[in-house]
Amino acid sequence: MLLTFKKTRIICNVVNDHHMIGEFSPEEKDGFYKAVFSRRDVRSHFTSELIDDKVLTRILNAAHHAPSVGFSQPWNFILIKNKETREKVRNSFEKERVHSSALIEDPKRSKYLSLRLEGILDCAVNVCITYDPTKFGPFVIGRSSIPETGLYSVCCAIQNLWLAARAEGIGVGWVSILSNDDLKRILEIPDHVVPVAYLCLGHVSNFAEKPDLERAGWLSRLGLKDVVFYEKWNKANDPNWQQIQEMIISNLDYA
Repeated sequence: MLLTFKKTRIICNVVNDHHMIGEFSPEEKDGFYKAVFSRRDVRSHFTSELIDDKVLTRILNAAHHAPSVGFSQPWNFILIKNKETREKVRNSFEKERVHSSALIEDPKRSKYLSLRLEGILDCAVNVCITYDPTKFGPFVIGRSSIPETGLYSVCCAIQNLWLAARAEGIGVGWVSILSNDDLKRILEIPDHVVPVAYLCLGHVSNFAEKPDLERAGWLSRLGLKDVVFYEKWNKANDPNWQQIQEMIISNLDYA
Protein backbone atom coordinates (compact mmCIF):
# COMPACT_ATOMS: atom_id res chain seq x y z
CA MET A 1 0.00 0.00 0.00
CA LEU A 2 2.78 2.40 0.91
CA LEU A 3 4.57 1.68 -2.36
CA THR A 4 1.39 2.36 -4.34
CA PHE A 5 0.86 5.64 -2.51
CA LYS A 6 4.42 6.82 -3.16
CA LYS A 7 4.17 5.89 -6.84
CA THR A 8 0.90 7.79 -7.14
CA ARG A 9 2.37 10.87 -5.50
CA ILE A 10 5.38 10.82 -7.81
CA ILE A 11 3.18 10.61 -10.89
CA CYS A 12 0.83 13.34 -9.64
CA ASN A 13 3.78 15.68 -9.09
CA VAL A 14 4.63 15.57 -12.79
CA VAL A 15 3.00 18.45 -14.63
CA ASN A 16 3.91 17.61 -18.22
CA ASP A 17 1.93 15.34 -20.51
CA HIS A 18 2.58 11.93 -18.93
CA HIS A 19 -0.30 9.48 -18.86
CA MET A 20 -1.54 7.44 -15.94
CA ILE A 21 -2.45 4.03 -17.38
CA GLY A 22 -4.29 1.20 -15.68
CA GLU A 23 -7.13 0.51 -13.29
CA PHE A 24 -7.89 2.68 -10.29
CA SER A 25 -7.22 1.13 -6.90
CA PRO A 26 -10.07 1.20 -4.33
CA GLU A 27 -8.22 4.00 -2.52
CA GLU A 28 -7.91 6.03 -5.71
CA LYS A 29 -11.63 5.59 -6.42
CA ASP A 30 -12.44 6.73 -2.89
CA GLY A 31 -10.25 9.78 -3.41
CA PHE A 32 -12.03 10.71 -6.61
CA TYR A 33 -15.50 10.43 -5.08
CA LYS A 34 -14.34 12.34 -2.01
CA ALA A 35 -13.31 15.21 -4.28
CA VAL A 36 -16.68 15.09 -6.08
CA PHE A 37 -18.86 15.02 -2.98
CA SER A 38 -16.83 17.45 -0.87
CA ARG A 39 -16.25 20.04 -3.61
CA ARG A 40 -17.77 23.36 -2.63
CA ASP A 41 -18.40 26.73 -4.24
CA VAL A 42 -16.30 28.75 -1.80
CA ARG A 43 -17.23 32.36 -1.15
CA SER A 44 -15.73 32.82 2.33
CA HIS A 45 -13.27 31.09 4.67
CA PHE A 46 -10.31 32.02 2.45
CA THR A 47 -7.03 32.36 4.34
CA SER A 48 -4.02 34.56 3.59
CA GLU A 49 -1.85 31.56 2.66
CA LEU A 50 -0.51 31.67 -0.88
CA ILE A 51 -0.94 28.77 -3.30
CA ASP A 52 2.32 26.98 -4.04
CA ASP A 53 3.27 27.47 -7.70
CA LYS A 54 3.67 23.71 -8.21
CA VAL A 55 0.17 23.11 -6.86
CA LEU A 56 -1.36 25.81 -9.03
CA THR A 57 0.44 24.40 -12.08
CA ARG A 58 -0.91 20.90 -11.37
CA ILE A 59 -4.42 22.29 -11.05
CA LEU A 60 -4.14 24.19 -14.34
CA ASN A 61 -2.68 21.13 -16.06
CA ALA A 62 -5.64 19.05 -14.88
CA ALA A 63 -7.98 21.66 -16.37
CA HIS A 64 -6.05 21.64 -19.63
CA HIS A 65 -6.52 17.86 -19.90
CA ALA A 66 -10.31 18.12 -20.02
CA PRO A 67 -12.18 16.62 -22.98
CA SER A 68 -13.01 19.06 -25.77
CA VAL A 69 -15.08 18.86 -28.92
CA GLY A 70 -12.86 17.92 -31.87
CA PHE A 71 -9.84 18.15 -29.53
CA SER A 72 -10.12 21.91 -30.03
CA GLN A 73 -8.95 22.86 -26.49
CA PRO A 74 -10.76 26.19 -26.83
CA TRP A 75 -9.90 27.48 -23.36
CA ASN A 76 -7.42 29.99 -22.01
CA PHE A 77 -6.64 30.76 -18.37
CA ILE A 78 -5.97 34.35 -17.29
CA LEU A 79 -4.24 34.36 -13.88
CA ILE A 80 -4.83 37.50 -11.82
CA LYS A 81 -3.11 38.64 -8.63
CA ASN A 82 -3.08 42.41 -9.16
CA LYS A 83 -5.19 44.09 -6.47
CA GLU A 84 -6.28 47.00 -8.66
CA THR A 85 -7.54 44.63 -11.33
CA ARG A 86 -9.43 42.59 -8.76
CA GLU A 87 -11.00 45.70 -7.26
CA LYS A 88 -12.34 46.64 -10.70
CA VAL A 89 -13.84 43.16 -11.07
CA ARG A 90 -15.37 43.37 -7.61
CA ASN A 91 -16.95 46.73 -8.51
CA SER A 92 -18.59 44.98 -11.46
CA PHE A 93 -19.85 42.31 -9.08
CA GLU A 94 -21.40 44.90 -6.74
CA LYS A 95 -23.10 46.67 -9.63
CA GLU A 96 -24.52 43.41 -11.02
CA ARG A 97 -25.57 42.16 -7.58
CA VAL A 98 -27.69 45.24 -6.98
CA HIS A 99 -29.10 45.04 -10.51
CA SER A 100 -30.06 41.37 -10.13
CA SER A 101 -31.67 41.99 -6.73
CA ALA A 102 -34.34 44.05 -8.49
CA LEU A 103 -35.61 40.82 -10.09
CA ILE A 104 -36.88 39.46 -6.76
CA GLU A 105 -39.08 40.82 -4.00
CA ASP A 106 -38.71 40.89 -0.25
CA PRO A 107 -38.19 38.92 1.91
CA LYS A 108 -36.25 36.90 -0.71
CA ARG A 109 -34.52 40.06 -1.93
CA SER A 110 -33.16 40.94 1.51
CA LYS A 111 -31.95 37.40 2.01
CA TYR A 112 -30.24 37.45 -1.39
CA LEU A 113 -28.44 40.69 -0.59
CA SER A 114 -27.27 39.25 2.74
CA LEU A 115 -25.59 36.24 1.16
CA ARG A 116 -21.81 36.16 0.71
CA LEU A 117 -21.40 35.47 -3.00
CA GLU A 118 -17.74 36.21 -3.81
CA GLY A 119 -14.20 36.20 -2.46
CA ILE A 120 -12.50 38.21 -5.19
CA LEU A 121 -10.20 40.21 -2.91
CA ASP A 122 -9.83 37.61 -0.16
CA CYS A 123 -8.45 34.65 -2.10
CA ALA A 124 -4.89 34.05 -3.30
CA VAL A 125 -5.52 34.27 -7.03
CA ASN A 126 -8.32 34.91 -9.50
CA VAL A 127 -8.60 32.93 -12.72
CA CYS A 128 -10.71 33.94 -15.70
CA ILE A 129 -11.37 31.01 -18.04
CA THR A 130 -12.34 31.93 -21.58
CA TYR A 131 -13.68 30.33 -24.75
CA ASP A 132 -11.99 31.04 -28.10
CA PRO A 133 -14.09 29.64 -30.98
CA THR A 134 -11.38 30.46 -33.54
CA LYS A 135 -8.72 28.04 -32.27
CA PHE A 136 -7.58 25.68 -35.04
CA GLY A 137 -9.72 27.46 -37.62
CA PRO A 138 -13.46 27.70 -38.34
CA PHE A 139 -14.13 23.94 -38.70
CA VAL A 140 -14.04 21.81 -35.55
CA ILE A 141 -15.10 18.16 -35.68
CA GLY A 142 -18.37 17.73 -33.79
CA ARG A 143 -19.18 21.42 -33.44
CA SER A 144 -21.03 22.02 -36.69
CA SER A 145 -24.34 20.53 -35.53
CA ILE A 146 -24.18 21.82 -31.95
CA PRO A 147 -22.05 24.99 -31.80
CA GLU A 148 -22.48 25.16 -28.01
CA THR A 149 -20.19 22.14 -27.60
CA GLY A 150 -17.28 24.58 -27.65
CA LEU A 151 -18.61 26.25 -24.51
CA TYR A 152 -19.41 22.85 -23.01
CA SER A 153 -15.75 21.91 -23.49
CA VAL A 154 -14.65 24.91 -21.45
CA CYS A 155 -17.09 23.88 -18.72
CA CYS A 156 -15.38 20.47 -18.65
CA ALA A 157 -12.07 22.23 -18.06
CA ILE A 158 -13.63 24.22 -15.24
CA GLN A 159 -14.88 21.05 -13.57
CA ASN A 160 -11.46 19.42 -13.92
CA LEU A 161 -9.90 22.46 -12.29
CA TRP A 162 -12.45 22.42 -9.47
CA LEU A 163 -11.94 18.75 -8.63
CA ALA A 164 -8.16 18.98 -8.85
CA ALA A 165 -8.21 22.03 -6.58
CA ARG A 166 -10.35 20.19 -4.03
CA ALA A 167 -7.94 17.24 -4.05
CA GLU A 168 -5.11 19.73 -3.39
CA GLY A 169 -7.02 21.36 -0.52
CA ILE A 170 -7.66 24.55 -2.50
CA GLY A 171 -11.04 26.24 -2.41
CA VAL A 172 -12.69 27.50 -5.61
CA GLY A 173 -15.54 29.96 -5.97
CA TRP A 174 -17.25 30.75 -9.27
CA VAL A 175 -18.37 34.39 -9.46
CA SER A 176 -21.11 34.55 -12.07
CA ILE A 177 -22.66 37.83 -10.95
CA LEU A 178 -20.46 39.82 -13.30
CA SER A 179 -20.72 41.71 -16.57
CA ASN A 180 -18.84 40.02 -19.39
CA ASP A 181 -18.49 43.43 -21.01
CA ASP A 182 -16.73 44.65 -17.87
CA LEU A 183 -14.46 41.59 -17.83
CA LYS A 184 -13.52 42.07 -21.46
CA ARG A 185 -12.62 45.70 -20.82
CA ILE A 186 -10.74 45.11 -17.56
CA LEU A 187 -8.79 42.08 -18.80
CA GLU A 188 -8.39 43.31 -22.40
CA ILE A 189 -10.06 40.21 -23.83
CA PRO A 190 -10.58 40.28 -27.63
CA ASP A 191 -14.11 40.70 -28.94
CA HIS A 192 -14.36 37.15 -30.32
CA VAL A 193 -13.29 35.52 -27.03
CA VAL A 194 -15.98 34.75 -24.44
CA PRO A 195 -15.34 34.91 -20.67
CA VAL A 196 -16.97 31.75 -19.30
CA ALA A 197 -15.92 31.62 -15.64
CA TYR A 198 -14.34 33.98 -13.15
CA LEU A 199 -12.93 31.89 -10.32
CA CYS A 200 -11.50 32.65 -6.89
CA LEU A 201 -8.82 30.18 -5.74
CA GLY A 202 -7.20 29.95 -2.34
CA HIS A 203 -6.57 27.98 0.81
CA VAL A 204 -9.55 27.89 3.15
CA SER A 205 -9.96 27.44 6.88
CA ASN A 206 -12.45 24.65 6.21
CA PHE A 207 -14.70 23.12 3.58
CA ALA A 208 -18.36 23.26 4.59
CA GLU A 209 -20.26 20.02 5.04
CA LYS A 210 -22.99 21.31 2.73
CA PRO A 211 -23.06 23.94 -0.04
CA ASP A 212 -23.55 27.48 1.27
CA LEU A 213 -26.89 28.04 -0.46
CA GLU A 214 -28.22 24.74 0.85
CA ARG A 215 -27.14 25.59 4.40
CA ALA A 216 -28.70 29.05 4.05
CA GLY A 217 -32.01 27.49 3.02
CA TRP A 218 -32.00 29.16 -0.40
CA LEU A 219 -32.59 25.86 -2.22
CA SER A 220 -32.43 22.21 -1.22
CA ARG A 221 -30.61 19.38 -2.98
CA LEU A 222 -32.82 17.20 -5.17
CA GLY A 223 -32.57 13.45 -4.77
CA LEU A 224 -31.01 11.54 -7.66
CA LYS A 225 -34.34 9.74 -8.14
CA ASP A 226 -35.93 13.10 -8.93
CA VAL A 227 -33.66 13.83 -11.89
CA VAL A 228 -33.28 10.44 -13.60
CA PHE A 229 -35.69 9.38 -16.35
CA TYR A 230 -35.83 6.05 -18.19
CA GLU A 231 -35.88 5.76 -21.98
CA LYS A 232 -37.97 8.93 -22.49
CA TRP A 233 -38.41 12.36 -20.98
CA ASN A 234 -40.28 12.43 -17.67
CA LYS A 235 -40.64 8.64 -17.52
CA ALA A 236 -39.72 7.86 -13.91
CA ASN A 237 -40.49 4.14 -13.95
CA ASP A 238 -39.54 1.34 -16.32
CA PRO A 239 -39.41 -2.40 -15.54
CA ASN A 240 -36.20 -2.77 -17.55
CA TRP A 241 -34.52 -0.42 -15.10
CA GLN A 242 -36.00 -1.79 -11.89
CA GLN A 243 -32.72 -2.71 -10.20
CA ILE A 244 -31.05 0.62 -10.74
CA GLN A 245 -34.26 2.40 -9.71
CA GLU A 246 -34.20 0.55 -6.41
CA MET A 247 -30.50 1.25 -5.91
CA ILE A 248 -30.95 4.95 -6.58
CA ILE A 249 -33.78 5.15 -4.08
CA SER A 250 -32.32 3.06 -1.28
CA ASN A 251 -28.57 2.57 -1.50
CA LEU A 252 -26.96 5.91 -2.22
CA ASP A 253 -25.69 8.28 0.45
CA TYR A 254 -26.55 11.67 -1.01
CA ALA A 255 -23.88 14.26 -0.31
